[in-house]
Amino acid sequence: MLERKTLASAAVPGGDEELTLVSHGRDFIIMLGRGELMGTRMQYSEEQLAVLTLAELSAPAPRVLIGGYGMGFTYRAALSELPEGGVVRVAEIVPEILDWARGPLAHLTGDSLDDPRGDIRLCDVAALIDDANDGTCEKYDAILLDVDNGPDGIVRDANDRLYSRTGLGKARDALKPGGVLAIWSAAPDHKFTRRLKDAGFAVEAREVRARPNNKGPRHTIWFARA
Repeated sequence: MLERKTLASAAVPGGDEELTLVSHGRDFIIMLGRGELMGTRMQYSEEQLAVLTLAELSAPAPRVLIGGYGMGFTYRAALSELPEGGVVRVAEIVPEILDWARGPLAHLTGDSLDDPRGDIRLCDVAALIDDANDGTCEKYDAILLDVDNGPDGIVRDANDRLYSRTGLGKARDALKPGGVLAIWSAAPDHKFTRRLKDAGFAVEAREVRARPNNKGPRHTIWFARA
């Protein structure tokens, strides 16, 4: 039986539990406390968060904001689907995550962190949403959130504001007309669907498998159009 080997750990700013990077045979997993946050065996739905969202956009050179780098699945998928002239900005609050991307996970990362179309920032995604609203930066064609395992602040309590009606309203206002807010979740949440609608979005919830070929657990992605 394969053992899980701890490779590194990191504190989450404002969080109660540590992130731990572990290997399990050829697979890698990021743990939050004792729970799995993400892993290389079930990355397909995180890639689809980007692929399906980019397919929804009509902007010729879209500006995309991703909340949470993680293992980079959503980021790399966004780069692969990005039309010419587009840009993908990522907000990540844990500096060690990017150290892991260039270290133990370098075989996954490749040269994506040096891609000129990418812009990785060590900050809270809420701050970048605020910047778009106060005119500090241009608004976005899409905002993709995968900072927790769903619309609850499990990684840190401060993330709850992203999923509140006020936070969703800020995300809506940070989008260009026709823009899309997409949120990944490990499970459906009908109350959150209603909250998105109450915040002024037209909402579609899609079920996506965790692995290709319709395999693995079912995950949920909300596509909310401003």
